Amino acid sequence: MDTLTKPLILAPILLTCYIIAKTYLTLIHTPLARIPGPKLFALTKWRLAYEDYRGTRTRYMHTLHAKYGDTVRIGPNEVSFNSLSALRTIYGAGTVFQRAPFYRMFDAYGRRVMFSFAGSRGHRERKKLLNHAYSKTSILSPRNASMVETKARQFIDLIEREADERGTLEIFGALHYFSLDTITAFLYGGNPLGPTTTLTGKPDRALLDDILDHDRRKLSWFTVHFPKLTEWLYSRTGVLESVLTYLDLLPMRKPSTYSGIRTHALAAAETIHESSISGSKILDANACITERLLSATRTETAKGAPLMDHIDVAAECADHLLAGIDTTSDTTMWVLFVLSQPENAIFQEKLCAEVQSLDLDVEDGDGKVVSALTADKIPYLDAVIKETLRLFAPLPGTEPRFADTDQVVDEYMITRGTVVSMSPYTLHRNPAVFMDPLRFNPDRWVDSSAEEITEMKRWFWAFSSGGRMCIGMHLAMAEMTTLLASVYRTYRTEIVPGFQGVSPGVTARYEVFYDEQFPRMEEHVCWVRFVKK
Repeated sequence: MDTLTKPLILAPILLTCYIIAKTYLTLIHTPLARIPGPKLFALTKWRLAYEDYRGTRTRYMHTLHAKYGDTVRIGPNEVSFNSLSALRTIYGAGTVFQRAPFYRMFDAYGRRVMFSFAGSRGHRERKKLLNHAYSKTSILSPRNASMVETKARQFIDLIEREADERGTLEIFGALHYFSLDTITAFLYGGNPLGPTTTLTGKPDRALLDDILDHDRRKLSWFTVHFPKLTEWLYSRTGVLESVLTYLDLLPMRKPSTYSGIRTHALAAAETIHESSISGSKILDANACITERLLSATRTETAKGAPLMDHIDVAAECADHLLAGIDTTSDTTMWVLFVLSQPENAIFQEKLCAEVQSLDLDVEDGDGKVVSALTADKIPYLDAVIKETLRLFAPLPGTEPRFADTDQVVDEYMITRGTVVSMSPYTLHRNPAVFMDPLRFNPDRWVDSSAEEITEMKRWFWAFSSGGRMCIGMHLAMAEMTTLLASVYRTYRTEIVPGFQGVSPGVTARYEVFYDEQFPRMEEHVCWVRFVKK
């Protein structure tokens, strides 16, 4: 046998041995083998990656739970759960489970942010600097409440100014303007650079272009599954960058997702930092998150133990900015969309009646806006928002975690390093807890028995839970309640003819979520008619 023939014979033999060994180790010789699920998913991570690429991961996993039960093996080293006991074990207080490397895609300027810290220590140290600023007491303080009310008033003005003669307005974009202007005002206070003016003027609206680009999903997929390749592609300059762009080899053409927002956030943070160190008037830390973090940084540096530098501050604020745009605007859009459906007219009428019954003295001088304090206490509005969050959670997909040691979850041995996850999408569609789970029905939150409401709240996971619970929850609720109460005090809403039977689609990581009961979907578009009462 010559030297050329040997490799040709040995190669398929070695490949066959590898496949057999891999199959044995993955499907048989592992504690995860006890966990039910489709064998192809257990054999290779690329089966689930294919669903990721199609944008169907979360919905497909929902069907797997319906078929296999509350615990499903969805990869060689990945398991999905759907039970309250698993929720407490994986995400509850004192959990040993950490955030998976997946979250590093949310780093900014090469720095970790509170959202991307894997372990609890780094997350806890960063969060304690911000807890008070995001507390409900702080959000509903006169300063912040007034700011939210101002943005709600500007949105009402936008309806009057930019809707056509029939009151028709594309609300997906308009609500992004509202959430962007609100979060930048909250983060950057009176700094002349940071706060945006998309509700009252158009120049800043270009900041949202890369966020609204449909290709951001493809970029997210490549970032998760081919991180080194993606980093290499987007770090090329000069002739090679031109060639990659010309050949359309980038997952998303530059500027890539969040580029505009992150550039804006960095410039704003650096301006505040430079004004501070030059002796200029320092912004009130109670009115500016950026200054609050910079003040903490200066204090820690003076002690000889710097907690973070101004780039870390810029990164943290950029992450809060990005987190505060899609989540709030998408949820508010879903409320307007579902209430505008003819079959949900009864729910809209109940909300309008509740808001209309408010005393005039709870409003500001021009009568357009319900105060944030009052909006926070409107029971049926709370039920409408809660039901919307149940069906259309801002981040409906899985929240991956892992542990450094072997752990037992729901009586299954989970070997160290195994990725475990749960999703609001599946939790919120449990028919044993939520009767007729696909139906929008805010009455379930007010007409059910106390025991039933308690059980539904236990399964409600729109804002996550434990130490990683969404820090911006109270700001988001203040924005949504103030805006929606003000809108439905002045208007009733309808779906625009021609858009009936069409669900808007919203991007979440590498998936598009929509109302699956509609025959068609149009991504990032939602037309609603505002009819004055």
